[in-house]
Amino acid sequence: MIHYTCDRCRRVLDPAEDLRYVVKMEVYAVMDAVDDENAPEDDRDHLLEVHEILERADDDINLNLDDKIYQKKHYDLCPQCHRKFLKNPIAKERAPQFGFSQN
Repeated sequence: MIHYTCDRCRRVLDPAEDLRYVVKMEVYAVMDAVDDENAPEDDRDHLLEVHEILERADDDINLNLDDKIYQKKHYDLCPQCHRKFLKNPIAKERAPQFGFSQN
């Protein structure tokens, strides 16, 4: 039997009874083009070239890219952690909310 655990709260998820959400993330370094007036015009699509390199990386198991350049992750979430993730996907700290009386 396959065992699933929520990667956020560590709750054990029963595949027969519990709803499980999968979050897939790709994080990769981006090199912005240098704005140089003297640079020759180039018709190459650099973004397409990077995309093709990453696609080949998915196909080639032996290709190890440095973690600083590319990472591909997936996480299992329970329904409660899924809702929390959707409300704040990048875990941005929120300013405290103050409750004032109705004077």
